[in-house]
Amino acid sequence: MPSLPISGEVERTFRDAHGQAVATLVRVFGDIDLAEDAVQDAFVVASERWPRDGLPPNPAGWIVTTARRRAIDVLRRAERGDQLNVELAIGAAGDSYPSEEEILQDDQLRLMFTCCHPSLRTEHQVALTLRLLGGLTVEEVAQSFLVSEHAMAKRLVRAKYKIKAARIPYRVPTGAELPDRLRAVLSVVYLIYNTGADGEGRDALRADAIRLGRSLADLMPDEPEVSGLLALMLLNESRMPARGSNGAVILLSEQDRTRWDRNLIAEGQAIVRSCIRRGQPGPYQLQAAIQAVHCHAQTYEDTDWRQIVTIYDQLVEVSPTPVVALNRAIAVGETEGAGAALALLDGLGAQLSDYHLLHAARGTMLRRLDQATAARDAFARALDLATTETDRSFLARQIDSLAV
Repeated sequence: MPSLPISGEVERTFRDAHGQAVATLVRVFGDIDLAEDAVQDAFVVASERWPRDGLPPNPAGWIVTTARRRAIDVLRRAERGDQLNVELAIGAAGDSYPSEEEILQDDQLRLMFTCCHPSLRTEHQVALTLRLLGGLTVEEVAQSFLVSEHAMAKRLVRAKYKIKAARIPYRVPTGAELPDRLRAVLSVVYLIYNTGADGEGRDALRADAIRLGRSLADLMPDEPEVSGLLALMLLNESRMPARGSNGAVILLSEQDRTRWDRNLIAEGQAIVRSCIRRGQPGPYQLQAAIQAVHCHAQTYEDTDWRQIVTIYDQLVEVSPTPVVALNRAIAVGETEGAGAALALLDGLGAQLSDYHLLHAARGTMLRRLDQATAARDAFARALDLATTETDRSFLARQIDSLAV
């Protein structure tokens, strides 16, 4: 795929329209590859015309119409299309651009659930979601996940082959299967966000996850967990400017809160309040509520830790995972002291023995209890298990701070 010299508002507009266009063409032609190639061809045309002529009034409709005509041309030349389907597509193309209402929201939902089908491996779900709905190039997806472009291209080919070979349906799940399938979709979007938060220079990946989250919230306004995920990402993102750079980690207690993005905080907290009014708490909503409490505090000392522990109690009920219990134990350390937290953390040792954050949390509590040797040992164990250079640098500094 060629690298295209398009930038600024034109590029952002195309990326926003990409998922809508691919989804609509998949519905019309039933072929992901054909839809993707046709939209890419439309991108080439847009990169030539839009900077010269200006953005069209209905960019998404322009892309869909142009791509649909390209796809019809491909089918004609290849002589492989069912003639009736080609004629129907020709009739649907017309001379005018489809309105935003005609570019069905259901199309995007169908494609999202197809990309995140449980029969696909997680890395394939993520790659397809970013490529087809996020509008990233193969090169950009590869760079985001630190693999070669060739490796990512093969991953995408395998994923699309799996969809075709397994006859994965292009539809939105209904009834009893929707909750589990929706959880998988939300998990993929949050994984994309967290991957962007794990390394330096990956702001664009977080922005793509938030954009996907906004799209999902628009498409599924009655699903509170969708709103909860969006709020969670916005509130986390609001603190990014104060979290350090160049591989450094600045703890919440040490962050300059004047650098927090108050607009994102206001938006995220408004969504959390709306979720609370619905009275259907779920894991993403409760995690967002915890972040909302953190973002409300003007200083670390002003944090309402008792409220945070109360929310964690609810979160443990709906999502009883060891990692949730770990985070609750850390919050308990702020309300009942390091000794109480350490007892809870030690109780998680069997389940999280290979999880570096458990040992890092133990090191922090042991240091508060003035057990320097034990704290050094805990931080050293965390350092052995850490996988990112950012975490390793932070843990090494903790060990150095305890040197006799």
